[in-house]
Formats: sequence, C-alpha cells, structure tokens
Amino acid sequence: MKRICVIGAGCSGITTLKNLLQAGLTEIVCYEQNDQIGGNWVYSAEESHSSVCETTHIISSKTMSQFVDFPMPAEYPDYPSHDQLLKYFLAYAEHFGLYPYIRFNTKVQKAEKIAGEKWLITLGDGQQETFDYLLVANGHHNVPRHPEHWPAQFAGRYLHSHSYKMAEPFKDQRVLVVGAGNSGCDCAVEISRVASFVAISTRGPQYIVPKFFMGKPTDTFNGQMLWVPKPIAAFLRQLSLRIQVGKYSDYGLPDPDFPVLKAHPTVNSELLYKIRHGKVHPRKGLVKVEGRKVFFTDGVEEEYDTIIAATGYKISTPFFAPDFINYEEADRVPLYLRMFHPEHPSLIFIGLFQPQGAVWPYSDLQAKLAANYIAGRWVLPKNLAELAEKDAEHVSREFLKAKRHSIEVHAHEFERDLKRQIPRDAPVWALETSNSVY
Repeated sequence: MKRICVIGAGCSGITTLKNLLQAGLTEIVCYEQNDQIGGNWVYSAEESHSSVCETTHIISSKTMSQFVDFPMPAEYPDYPSHDQLLKYFLAYAEHFGLYPYIRFNTKVQKAEKIAGEKWLITLGDGQQETFDYLLVANGHHNVPRHPEHWPAQFAGRYLHSHSYKMAEPFKDQRVLVVGAGNSGCDCAVEISRVASFVAISTRGPQYIVPKFFMGKPTDTFNGQMLWVPKPIAAFLRQLSLRIQVGKYSDYGLPDPDFPVLKAHPTVNSELLYKIRHGKVHPRKGLVKVEGRKVFFTDGVEEEYDTIIAATGYKISTPFFAPDFINYEEADRVPLYLRMFHPEHPSLIFIGLFQPQGAVWPYSDLQAKLAANYIAGRWVLPKNLAELAEKDAEHVSREFLKAKRHSIEVHAHEFERDLKRQIPRDAPVWALETSNSVY
C-alpha cells in the first residue's frame, strides 16, 4: 500500500486529501502546523501565518472560486468574506470526511529524499516517518518579501501588509502604502477611513480592475472570451476598462503600456473612488528614507508616521534543504503543469501557482491528476524535464518579468491543460448541492 504525506491543510491541502480518498488511496497523513484547517483563511487579530485582515473579501467571484463538486451556498454574496470562506472550507472537510487524516499542531521540520524514491519526514517533536510520496501544499502567501534597504532607515512604524489586520491602530496618522497590488490597495482603502492622510506609492503601471462590469462579477467575462482570438480578446479587455475607468493617468497613476493579462491584475472597486475623493493620494516610486521623511522619484518629500510595504511574498519550502529545492528568489520555477518536478517523480506540488483568480479550483484539478498518477491511472511523460522547462518558458513569455510572476498562470488556459491530462476513468463523487449557509 502506497503511503502518502501531505504538507498543509489549507485550501490546496484539503482538496488534495479529498482527491486522494476519491482515487481509493487511504494510507495518508496530512501534517498541519496550526490547530485547524483553512491556512491563509484563518483570520486572527494578532500577527500569524495568515495574511487576511479584518475586512478581507476574496477578489474572485463566488462562481469562479467554488470547488466543482461542492458549490458555495446560494446565500453567499458574489464576493464572500474571509469568515464565510473559512466556513465553506470547514464544511468541505466535514462533508468529505477529511479530519481523520489530518494531524493538527504538527510541524514538518525536515523533508528528505532517501533511497527507493521515498521520503523521510522529521516532525517538530523529533519523530520521523517514511512515505512513498510527498505532496506539498503549504501555500505561498505566508513569508513576506520586504524591501531591501529603506525599512531600517525609517524612524516611524514599519510593517509588511502581511501584518496589517485592522485600520483602527492607524487613526489620525499619516500612512504610506508601498505597492499597488491587491493587498496594497486594500490597505490604502481601509486605512483611509480613519487616518488623517494616506498615500500609495507605485513604481510602475498597474491595471486596477473594478469588481463588477455590466452588473456582473468582472471575472465571469473572461470565460465568455475563451473562443475569441487572443488579439481581439485583448483589445476588448482594454476597451472595457477604458469605458469603466478612463485613463489611469487621470487618477495620478501611470498608464499601463502592456495587455491586461500580461501582469497579475489588481481587483478593487474602491481605490480609484478614494483617489478622486481625496482620501488616497497617488505617489511615485520611493527613492530613499531619512528619519520620517520619504523621498519620491518626482522630487516630492513628505513625512509619515507609518509605512506599510505591500511588496509580495516569497515561495517558502523551509522543510527542504536549501541546496535541494529553493524557489525563494527564483525568477522561474520549472515544474510540469506547475506540479511535477523533473528529477523527483514521487514529489508533487499542489497550489504552487498564481492564477488570475482563486487558487483552489485549480489545486483541485492538480490534486485529481496527482491522485490518479499515484493510483496508476496516469503515467508521467518520459520527456518530463523538457516539459517542465517548456512550462517555465511559457510563463516567461506570457507575463512581465518579475518575481511575483514566476508562478503566474492564465486560469482558463491552465484549467484546460490540467483537464486534458486527467484520465477519463478517474473516479468522481456526486455533486454536492448545498443551498444553505453553513
């Protein structure tokens, strides 16, 4: 009987467990370092592994974010809150009987490959166990990436957006948010409700996409353009944004000179509103910091009480030796289908990608393929190394060069590629049609 280790019981970890059980595999142990499932979606008012804050709602719509065999309740809004999402994941784990396979409060200290393509797992308490397969689903939004130089030079309060939990502590302060991604825009909008002055600094152009278009969640329109030729689809996306938003320069922000899907978009309906109402002030890139004074590239100098760096996250696999696998500073991650390592056929990553939408529906597909591979219904391609390199090159071509894009994927294209590989005889469970709030 094949013995399988899963690291992490977040959204990708629980769907990994579900798919392993669905494929008839039961010798499974899932290690979770926290005391409950949910990973990043377990909100805490104190600093923790989670990056969600008090007011976080998902940026992909309900219909584009639910598991295919476990729909969200009909009563859920188009963009559920973090607590609604956690309830959804808890119900998923209960429905599919996942809890007996999870060991909570158990940290994986070390994962080492040993003879026979097996894995020696060392736990936080020193215990060791051996497995035939290792599935890594530990997420990639828990280790902040800090700016290299200026934080130490700032005399005020400095924090990463990962540590931001609520707006109240910033009441009546002058606050600068560095970075206009999803976290940065959320921080700027929420803090502007209580602070005396809020600015947002961005080095380069960024598409800021409203959450609704023609009364429907914006992400649902991408699915309607799958069969439209790419150049026409790109033109229509840009046209729709011009109609909704106008020029970003009208808001004091740089105008993007690249297609909408060339970079990870920021989905936010309030930032532009706040800018035009004088509640959030756009600033150019940050040059240097002296005490509480911040210098920007256009010559503007201002003093701030707090700086929040919304500068992204590192890919962290602390249980691997640095000379074994280390993607922390990688510009490219050569994995076939963003999951299969070319040199380690018994190692599979689940959820190590960044779609322009929710992660877990595509983690579900990855996990289904992984489970059927372990069960013997699917065979790894012989040219695995070539395919892994091809996937990494595809990412490099499709997206702007940046560490935040090293694992980016086009959601619908990625879904198609995964579904093509899932064997036709893959076991399925009946669709769960829950229509009430959990």
